[in-house]
Amino acid sequence: MEKTLLSFGHGFSARALARLLVPRGWRIVGTTRSAEKCDAIARSGVEPLVWPGTDVAPLIAKFPNILISAGPSAEGDPVLAAYRDQFAAAAPQMRWLGYLSTTGVYGDHKGGWVDEDAALTPATKRGRLRVEAEAAWAGIPDLPLHIFRLAGIYGPGRGPFAKVRAGTARRIIKDGQVFSRIHVDDIAQALDLSLARPDPGAVYNLCDDDPAPPQDVIGHAAELLGVPVPPAIPFEEADLTPMARSFYAESKRVRNDRIKQALGWKPTFPDYRSGLAAMLEQDAAPEDE
Repeated sequence: MEKTLLSFGHGFSARALARLLVPRGWRIVGTTRSAEKCDAIARSGVEPLVWPGTDVAPLIAKFPNILISAGPSAEGDPVLAAYRDQFAAAAPQMRWLGYLSTTGVYGDHKGGWVDEDAALTPATKRGRLRVEAEAAWAGIPDLPLHIFRLAGIYGPGRGPFAKVRAGTARRIIKDGQVFSRIHVDDIAQALDLSLARPDPGAVYNLCDDDPAPPQDVIGHAAELLGVPVPPAIPFEEADLTPMARSFYAESKRVRNDRIKQALGWKPTFPDYRSGLAAMLEQDAAPEDE
């Protein structure tokens, strides 16, 4: 296997994958919209590339493995908008293409369970754009497409601790509301396994084993920090931005059986309690560790 990866939109999840691959000798080129981020990307052992702004077409033809993390807009998938013809031409020679989507494509199931065979009935604009983007990628003949539908992502630097410490966290209560989550390191492990065993056309949910109400996560984070648990606020009384309110438009429990059976994936953090504990331990570790 040629150890090269082109990473479009080299963000939180892609950086976690790079932490696994770079020490094993992989060459990774990661795109970013911001030139200011290039130094940090380079320090991680990844070759930074500002895009849009640089022609990436030659790399599409050259790299056998490509990860798409860039999200769609109302104008569609930005990578396909720029390079659809190049992907179509390179598809027969490409080995693996991973597309990071969202479990938001399933819409609201009122707390019920969904798997990869559930109908795609998104309840939000973000979810609808992801359904359209998935279909657009799947419409390229011979593309070795792997779709990963991610639950709510958390991990070092992204989680409830900062808001709890700042006293701005809120426990918003909506009857029956549950979310599935996934630690970023478990996303990286899944992508690593898929790269090792490509299965073009595969669709995988990535989530932990314990869907839970959001207020439980906030409460547990406060307990771990030894600070008062934020008071409960009924959803109807919460002053939420439209973006925040949209997260409460969907309630579902997501199954991850398919990727466990197909690739032997097992989440290192099967629930938010183990994930938060690991994050807190990492925060407390000396800087030279």
